[in-house]
Amino acid sequence: MPKVKIVTDSNSGITQAEAAELGISVIPMPFLIDGTEYFEDITLKQDEFYEHLKSNVSVSTSQPAIGNVTELWDSLLADGSEIVHIPMSSGLSESCHTAQNLAKEYGGRVHVVDNQRISVTQKESVFEAIELAKRGYTAAEIADYLVKTKFDSSIYISLDTLKYLKKGGRLTPAAALIGTILKIKPVLQIQGEKLDAFKKVNTLRKAKDVMIEAVKNDLSVRFADLAKKGLMRLSIAHTANDEEAEILKGELKAAFPNVPISFVDPLSLSVSCHIGPGALAIALARTVE
Repeated sequence: MPKVKIVTDSNSGITQAEAAELGISVIPMPFLIDGTEYFEDITLKQDEFYEHLKSNVSVSTSQPAIGNVTELWDSLLADGSEIVHIPMSSGLSESCHTAQNLAKEYGGRVHVVDNQRISVTQKESVFEAIELAKRGYTAAEIADYLVKTKFDSSIYISLDTLKYLKKGGRLTPAAALIGTILKIKPVLQIQGEKLDAFKKVNTLRKAKDVMIEAVKNDLSVRFADLAKKGLMRLSIAHTANDEEAEILKGELKAAFPNVPISFVDPLSLSVSCHIGPGALAIALARTVE
């Protein structure tokens, strides 16, 4: 049976150092900052990224160059292996569709998984793929599993500012102005393809309460069966907000003592550039049975 190799992108939050320890490959996502190209976790670190944001420069995301993707795949396939490639959600980037089209030229040896996840839920998918590969699953079986279970996840994100939603064209200037005057702190959600509005509050405390209540509802309704089996995991993501993330971790442990917390990670820069610093997120995702 061919060996299975796992590939993801830096939207998963997995660093190059972590990837080396895990024995997987992470493709760095490219960014254009005032016309200069940077690569996440290679030539663009988290703190450097937020310094650029503060200076109001032009920041835009891109997808990996085709040549960089195929070069990596070719090197991994050279020993007869197969690949499970787990990119960020197709609803948030074209990089998934690009990879799917490229995979058609590889005779079924590259399986691109569109399981519509990002950040810590995408990372959870990578860890599931690693575990299934250890159990002897083929690349095709792993890909099928990840697609079948793709909606077994939720992310709720509280924003500290509306500035970056406005800057990215996801909010009108008038709405941003009104929101700023009223000190609105929106809570967004990612369930599948899109980043959507969930609720509007005006303090961080209320935002955290809203997110915790949403998680309670998910565990008792959407994921009730999985929760009873102990298959759900919590994670925390944030944008340049380490201290609040640790406080939130303690609150989640108190609220959900029977649900393990897998990760406390910086949010992917591809999402961070649209929401800015100070954000907090709670994620739910299933794990392998």
